Parts: sequence; structure tokens; C-alpha cells
Amino acid sequence: MKATLILANGTLFQGRAIGATEDRVCEMVFNTSMTGYQEILTDPSYAGQGVVMSYPLIGNYGVNHEDNESARPWAEAFVVRHLSPEGSNFRCEDTLDSYLKSNHIAGIEGIDTRALTKILRSQGTMNGMITCAEHFNINEVMEKLNAYRVEGTVERVTCREPWTLPAEGERRYRVALMDYGMKRNMARCLAKRGCEVTVLPAGTPAAEVLSGGYDGVMLSNGPGDPADNVEIIKEVKKLYDSSLPIFAVCLGHQLMALATGAKTHKMVFGHRGGNHPVKDIEAGRCFITSQNHGYVVDADTVDPAVASVSHVNVNDNTVEGLKYRRPNCFTVQFHPEAAPGPMDTEYLFDRFIASMGGDR
Repeated sequence: MKATLILANGTLFQGRAIGATEDRVCEMVFNTSMTGYQEILTDPSYAGQGVVMSYPLIGNYGVNHEDNESARPWAEAFVVRHLSPEGSNFRCEDTLDSYLKSNHIAGIEGIDTRALTKILRSQGTMNGMITCAEHFNINEVMEKLNAYRVEGTVERVTCREPWTLPAEGERRYRVALMDYGMKRNMARCLAKRGCEVTVLPAGTPAAEVLSGGYDGVMLSNGPGDPADNVEIIKEVKKLYDSSLPIFAVCLGHQLMALATGAKTHKMVFGHRGGNHPVKDIEAGRCFITSQNHGYVVDADTVDPAVASVSHVNVNDNTVEGLKYRRPNCFTVQFHPEAAPGPMDTEYLFDRFIASMGGDR
């Protein structure tokens, strides 16, 4: 079946439909990863977005039921150059096309994803619509694209009730993990270091966290504009004003910056992929990181009396980490749990453990 991708700038790409065939409007972003498409689709940070994979061959190792980063996929749409019709891997349980269909994710293949990526890089991320209709009114489509906003996503993706992941081996610490769109491996990285992890809904009041007997708190990744989360930012400030050790990642990093007086802004096309170089300023080392964000903390708005920049992106010098003057509080923009190295930046989890008391 034929399908068309229509961008908000009027550009049309025609290809073949994959996945669900209903019309889908979303914000189009691109990811430069060569692998990990299942983890990308199930990353809650992609809620409200359609993902363009810049690598041309996708689906070649199929999908399984172990690699999901959340209970369901959150990406609205999926765009690829070529979708492999079969998965060739001993862990393969299904094809990617069948997975997209069963999870109602619209998609398109057979288009020039290189040209599409160049548009998104030069003109910025923009809304798009995938349709299988042979005839459509372009003016009506443009009205839909102009009206679409990625809003209310944290409330959509967060857990509804608290749940607990037991520590692997002897329990050493109890950690509260605020779920703003958490990836499962974040909790697992804590559990394998002896932490009993209690995952809490995004709207959980700080008072409840502070009275819960936790040794530390982690703020997770998540979707959308961080500045939209006004009430959550107020609660994050209360956590900051406490003495609990805090480690924050991605959206959590941005929320902490906003809670302490800094500002954020939307990037032209964001950082999404598993090959982003980041320099740890204090260590004097560069790490290849996995990233997925469209907003960034403004370095000029960070009060030096509150925090200092600890990590920077080598490509564009944007803020990738903050070390706060307040004891035992640090945040990073990238994903140390996402294993691009594969374990290059997991030292940050060890640092968080040390902030709670280390090997006690």
C-alpha cells in the first residue's frame, strides 16, 4: 500500500506503508542509531513524536519481548529507508512490521531518509503527517500540522501507582525513582548495585518522598518541553532543598535546572542517537553517549553560586551535565543506562551510590 509523509514545510515523500495504516500527525525527529530500534520505540521520551531512522536498514534482527524499555511503545510513527521483512537473530520473536501493526504505530518505508534528515537538520524538527489516502486536501493537512502540539506527555507516560524493583543480592540502599518517562534499564542499573528501587508517579509530592525513608532520589528521563511541568518543578525544588542525595538524567536534569533558576530552550533538531561525544570536564575524558532530547539547559542562565557545568557536548558545546554546590546533587543530559559504550558512563551510577554512603 502506498503512503505519503507530508511535512509542515510542504515537502512530500511517497513510499510504502508499514505498521498501522491510519492517518498519524506527530512531531518528526531523527535518530542516528544503527541498532536499538526496539528500545527507541519503547522509550517514553518519544511520546508525541515520529522517529526517522537515518540508518538505511532497520528491522534486520526483528523484535523480542525482553528489550522493551517500558510496558508499550510510545513513538507515534516510524520512518525508515528499508524495513527488513524478516528478523535474523536467535532472540528474534517477531518481525518489526508485525510489531508496529500490533501496537498501532503508523509508518512508511522506501523514502529518502537521508534527504529527510537533512531537512530536519537544516530547518529543525517539524510536524508531519503519514497518510495512506490516495487523495487528500493539502490545506486541511496543513491546518492539522500547524495545530499539533506535543503536550501533557509526562502525565501520559508515568506509572499510575508506585511499584518496587528489589535489589539484586543484599539490599544496601532504598532509592526513590521519579517516573517522568523512565526507561526500565535505569531501575535495573540501580538494582544491580544493591538498591531497592521504588518507582513513583511523576505527580508524587516531595513531602511523600522525603518521609519515605529513602537514601536517595533519582529523577528520570521523559518527554516534552520541561518548562510545561510547572507543578513538578515546584516539587523538584523541595527535593533540592532537602539533604537527600539526588541524581537526575535527561528531563530530570532539565527539571532540576529549572527548579534552581536556570532556563531551557528548544534545540533546532536535538540530540538523538547512540554516538554523541561528551566531555567530562573534571575527569578530562570524552565519552560516547546515548541521547534523546530536544531541549537543553542554557549555560548562561546557570547561577555559578548554585551549580557549575560538569559535562559539555563536544559537537556543539551545549550543557550535558551540572554539578550542584549543594552536597550530593548532580545531573546529566545523556543516558548512562543506555549502554552505548556499553558501560562507559555507568560510573555515574557508582557516583550516586557513593553519595549515599558507598560500600557500607
